[in-house]
Amino acid sequence: MKDVITAGVDGTPESLAAVLWAAQEAQLRTARLRLLHAWVLLAPEPAHRPPTEGDQNYWAHRMMDEAREAVRTAHPELPVDEDLVAKDPLEALREAAGQSDLLVLGSRDLGPVARYALGELGLQLVVHTDSPTVLVRARQNTAETQRDGDVVVGLSLHEPCEALLAFAFDSAARRGVTLRAVHGRHLPSYAYNRGGGVEPVAAEDAERDARLELTAALRPWREKYPDLRVDDRVEMESPAPALLRGTADAALLVVGRRHRRRLPAPRIGHVVQAAVHHAPCPVAVVPHE
Repeated sequence: MKDVITAGVDGTPESLAAVLWAAQEAQLRTARLRLLHAWVLLAPEPAHRPPTEGDQNYWAHRMMDEAREAVRTAHPELPVDEDLVAKDPLEALREAAGQSDLLVLGSRDLGPVARYALGELGLQLVVHTDSPTVLVRARQNTAETQRDGDVVVGLSLHEPCEALLAFAFDSAARRGVTLRAVHGRHLPSYAYNRGGGVEPVAAEDAERDARLELTAALRPWREKYPDLRVDDRVEMESPAPALLRGTADAALLVVGRRHRRRLPAPRIGHVVQAAVHHAPCPVAVVPHE
């Protein structure tokens, strides 16, 4: 554990929401909060002279001051580091992610559609970092929801996902809330008859098998966290809607991104895509083998 949580700062309301979310998480983890703003055109910092409005880095300092004061108001005892980095933001944030337990970023909200608008930078960071990344919209920064809402984790069960489960169980345990584990899968082809209808017995057998798999995957983690309440649910439907249905009052949605080192380029799957575009709560994307 590095005991550092890094939040990207860019002066937007979404960025400020991410900073406050990261500060609350750092408080829960007894970690340091690192505020990072990166831009290739930042000038070398002058020694022993406060920034003035004519300085090249004036607005960068204004962003940092606003973020720092918001954190101090909410968490006056939290240790905070500030970094202005003269690098490409993608490069700087990728490096920061490698030095942190968690990277937290703001993301734009498109009005009534209520979805994430991840730009190229956000998408590249999600697929290229080896540390968990949390995406936060401005209107999602409510202290009550973060403190009292449940943690929801989506599980595919096709392959081991230990890092994903470790993050989800730890997040729920730190908050003292229920962990809701959701597994969605399509009915197998043999559950349909020739007319396109569902064979009830075959569908029940498929659901029973899925429940047994989910129970087996959660068993060692329930033993490791005996005091944590865990609600598990199997939905025989497309995984994305099955996962998103119960997230309106959640503190955090946790989804996994599997390392696919054999592919020519990293990518995120359709469940992660759905989560980051449509989840009404902050989303943690956890890379795992």
